[in-house]
Formats: sequence, structure tokens, C-alpha cells
Amino acid sequence: MTVREIAELAGVSIGTVDRVLHKRGRVMAETREKIEAIIEKYQFIPNPIASQLKRNRPYRFCALLPRRDQDAGYWGQAIAGIEKAAGEIKSLGIDTSVIEYDRYNPAGFAAIADSVCAEKPDGLLFAPVMPKVTRPFIERCTKINIPFVFIDSDMPGTSPLCVIGQDPFNGGYLAGRLFHLFAGEVADPVAVLDVHMEDYNIKRRREGFLKYAKKHGFPIIIQEHSDYSGSEISIEDIARFLKKQGALSGIIITNSLAHLAAEAVFRKRCKTRPILIGYDLIPENQRLLHDGHIDAIISQRPEEQGREALMALFHSITLGQKVSQKREIPLDVYIQENTP
Repeated sequence: MTVREIAELAGVSIGTVDRVLHKRGRVMAETREKIEAIIEKYQFIPNPIASQLKRNRPYRFCALLPRRDQDAGYWGQAIAGIEKAAGEIKSLGIDTSVIEYDRYNPAGFAAIADSVCAEKPDGLLFAPVMPKVTRPFIERCTKINIPFVFIDSDMPGTSPLCVIGQDPFNGGYLAGRLFHLFAGEVADPVAVLDVHMEDYNIKRRREGFLKYAKKHGFPIIIQEHSDYSGSEISIEDIARFLKKQGALSGIIITNSLAHLAAEAVFRKRCKTRPILIGYDLIPENQRLLHDGHIDAIISQRPEEQGREALMALFHSITLGQKVSQKREIPLDVYIQENTP
């Protein structure tokens, strides 16, 4: 992003942008706000700051996330955002490494955590899934003064520079409201497929949904699947669960695997398809939503989260700027009619 590009986006002259950047001269309030919004959106760094960074020592950031193919490619979308931001700041002497781990292999994570602590990067971007395993790692980072930013979820009792993600409780409550709008009267039970039940954001989603369900008297069945079961939940796992149940009015799946529930429902060939609501607009969810096999998806913009998280590290550690302790991602709702 250059001053010229900012001027083109704002529809003003380069001189007007220069006056806003250097806080000199008169600029209409509306024009100033428009230019400042573009500067904030694209994280523009004035040349004098960039030059100063190049003269200083290089910085090393590390992004530690689950494998990009896990959770149906959700983490791949987050990593894409990180890699985009890494490309934007590389010329300023910022080196960013992305390390992926198998979230179903706690022992493997421990070995990777040891190597990250030994390397001691200037900053860490981390998704605090598997809290029983990852909390000790974050405590070590705190002890040896590695600052960190959380993406996707929070971990209460820790001190990140910033947490970037949705409000999971509100996300669960919204799933309840969406289900109610689709279902109207609810007689048969609603199944909650609680995948990764140890994760803080998953627990809070369930709590949000259950609060709405209790308020409106929905009968609930909960099926849990642990991170420590050795693998992701499968279509066969969900099909076995559905086989044991009678009629269901709906299925809420608390992570990105709604497409597996849709496939299992299709195989069961229910006379009346239960309403299906899940999270994350990964390709398979998008396809089945478009085809009418999923009713609603709540998206949490993983690519935007990845970019914002790395830029928060950059602004806090490299530029010494204060960053917001929480960056809340909007609750985007997709149904068949507005699916991209």
C-alpha cells in the first residue's frame, strides 16, 4: 500500500493524504475520516517508520497452529491470512515462520512446543486448542517472556497481547435463534454434536446455545467427541449416533464439520430432514449450504483473523504501539440465498 494508492481509494490528491499523515494543513473532517479508515484497514506504514525498521535488527515471529488440512481446512484459511500478512511485512525485516501440528497428537505437540521455546521468537501467534496440553506451553512462554497473540479462541487465566476471534457464547446463542427461526414449533429433540469439547470457544458456544434452548424449552441431546480420541469425528461416528436416535428436529454441530453431519443425515434418508446449523464457511460447508443440505452457517472469517493476528504482533512488538486486547470478529450468517 502506497500514498498514491490511498489517494486513489479515497478519491483525493496525494497532497491531501500527506496532510492527513503528517497532521498538518486543513482537511475536511469527512475526508480525513475516510483516509484514516483506509490507513487503518490496510495497516499502512509511513516510509520514515519503514526505513527505521530496516536499520534495526530483524524480528522473528512464529505462528503455531493445527495442520492446515484439519477441521476440514479451516486452519488452512487462517494460515492463508497469516501468510498474506507475512508477505506485507517481510520487506521491513520481519521473518514469520508457520509451524503446523497435529491437534490429535498431544505428544507430537509437546515436542514442537519445546523447539519453539528453545528458538524463543520475538512474538508468537497461537491457537489455544487442546487446553490441557497447550496451557503448560503458554505458561512457559510467559515465563521466558515470549509475547503472544491468540487466534480463534481465548484461554482464561493467561495474558495475551490480543485475542482475535468471535464471542463464542453469542455465537452459540445465535445458533439457537437461527434454529428457532427455521423450526418454529419444536417438538422433537435437538442434537448438539459437541466436537472438540475441551476447547474454550466450543464450550462457550454450547453454553450459549443451551441458554437459548432452555429459555425456549427445547429438548436437547448432547453427543460429545473429544480432541483426545485420536481423530476427527467421522461420518460413520455421526451415522451411528443418528441410528440410535428417534426423530430429531435439528442438529447443531459446534465446529466446521457440519458437512459430515449433512452427509450422515443423507445416508440415513430421514423422512423429514432435521434442521442443520454449523460454523465456518469452508468449501464443503459452502457446497452443501448452496445445495440446501445445510440450513445455516455462522462464519468467523479465519483468513481475516490470521492477518489481523500477525499485524497485531507487528504493531505491538515491532512498532511499540498499543493494540486492543480483544478484536471481536462479527457473527456472519450464511444461508442458501446468500452463499457466495
